[in-house]
Amino acid sequence: QVQLIESGGGLVQPGGSLRLSCAASGSIGRIISMGWYRQVPGKERELVARITSGGFTNYADSVKGRFTISRDNAKNTVDLQMNSLKPEDAAVYYCNVNTILPRSEYWGQGTQVTVSS
Repeated sequence: QVQLIESGGGLVQPGGSLRLSCAASGSIGRIISMGWYRQVPGKERELVARITSGGFTNYADSVKGRFTISRDNAKNTVDLQMNSLKPEDAAVYYCNVNTILPRSEYWGQGTQVTVSS
């Protein structure tokens, strides 16, 4: 059974920082990419950042220069450092993992990020 364990969410003031972490465990296939998505009520789930096993990164335009994604392939973990947080960053953040052999996709339960004074 594959499990994605997310941590690091919480309440932060505008301009503050949070670091989200996701660890994959269980009988998971070979991971080819890991990333973070976010969703707020009434909107589609959107990509925040992703990183492949080869180090390629992709960021939403709204977070470029503020967020940094990193991963440890040996530990099957991915982190998202979020700086200069804005109220519009508030959402439920979901860890996402894509694998091959077998080819599959997994989602975390979600962790709440609240940006408010």
